[in-house]
Amino acid sequence: MALTMTDVDRFESSRPRLEAIAYRLLGSASEAEDAVQETYLRWQATDTDRIEVPEAWLTKVLTNLCLNQLTSARARRETYVGEWLPEPLLAGDPMLGPADSAERRESVSYAVLALLERLTPSERAVYVLREAFDYPHREIAGILDLTEAASQQIFHRAKKHVAEGRARAEVDEAAARRIIEEFLAAATSGRTEPLVRLLTEDAVAVGDGGGKVPARARAFEGAVAVAKFMRGLFKPGPAQRALAGGPVDLYLTSANGGPALVAVVGGRVFGVMCLEITDEGIAAFRNQVNPDKLERATRQWAATDHGTPLLRLF
Repeated sequence: MALTMTDVDRFESSRPRLEAIAYRLLGSASEAEDAVQETYLRWQATDTDRIEVPEAWLTKVLTNLCLNQLTSARARRETYVGEWLPEPLLAGDPMLGPADSAERRESVSYAVLALLERLTPSERAVYVLREAFDYPHREIAGILDLTEAASQQIFHRAKKHVAEGRARAEVDEAAARRIIEEFLAAATSGRTEPLVRLLTEDAVAVGDGGGKVPARARAFEGAVAVAKFMRGLFKPGPAQRALAGGPVDLYLTSANGGPALVAVVGGRVFGVMCLEITDEGIAAFRNQVNPDKLERATRQWAATDHGTPLLRLF
C-alpha cells in the first residue's frame, strides 16, 4: 500500500524515538536500525487511516519486533565467542536519545545496558519504556499485551535487579577525568601497585572481541588480577603492535554518557573502553574491540574533531 507524504512524515518524525527505544532494547545500533526499518515496512503495508494513534501503533510494532529479536539473540549468544557486550555509542550519537533526566541518561549508560542483559525480554521492555521514555503503565500494558498491574510488578522487579548491580555512586565528570589520567599514568608505569590503589576490591575487566580480535573468554575479577591485565595491556611490545596494525592514539571522550577511552588507529576506531568510576575507585572496564560493533563509532569519529590524543601507544 502506497504511503502518502503525510504518512511518511509521521513515521520520520517518530524515527529518532523508535531508534532510541530499539537500541536500549537490543544493545546494538545495527540491529536497532533493522528493527526500525522493519517497522517502517509494516507501516507501509497497513491501512494507516484506521490507526487512531500512530505513535502508539509504531511503538507497539517496534517493541514486539525487538522482543522477538531478544529471544533469538539469547540463543545466538550462547554460541558467541567470548563475552558479549553492547555496541557503544559515542557522544552526540542521536540514537542515544533523550538525556533530560538522570533516569534517561542512566538507562543508556554502558553499565546499565550490560546489566539489562540479565533481565528477561519482557522485564527489559517494561524497564526501558517506563524508565527511559516515561510511558505510563497503562500504555505499556497495551504495547505488551499485559495488565497494568503486571506491568507495574515487572517494572519494580526489573528496577530492583538493575539497582542491585549499581549499588555505588558514580563520580562527576571532573573527578572521572582526574582518575582516568591517574590510571593511564599508572598503567604505563609498568608497576601493578599504583593500579591496584585506583581500583575497587571487586573490580572487573571484560572484553568483547567477537572471535575476530583476541579477547579473554572470561572476565578478570578482583583488583590485583585487573591491575596485572591492565599493566600488560598498556605495555608496548611486538604482539600489541601487530594486533593494532599501527600506532594507537588514545583519546578520552564519552560513550553512552559515561567516561570512555577510544583507541584510534589510522582514523579507525580500534577499541572503546568504557569505565565505571565510583566514589570507591574504578569498578569496571568494559572493552569493545569487535570490529563489527565499532563501524558506527568509526563513522561518527571521522565526522568530528577530537583534538590531541591523551597518549600514543606502541
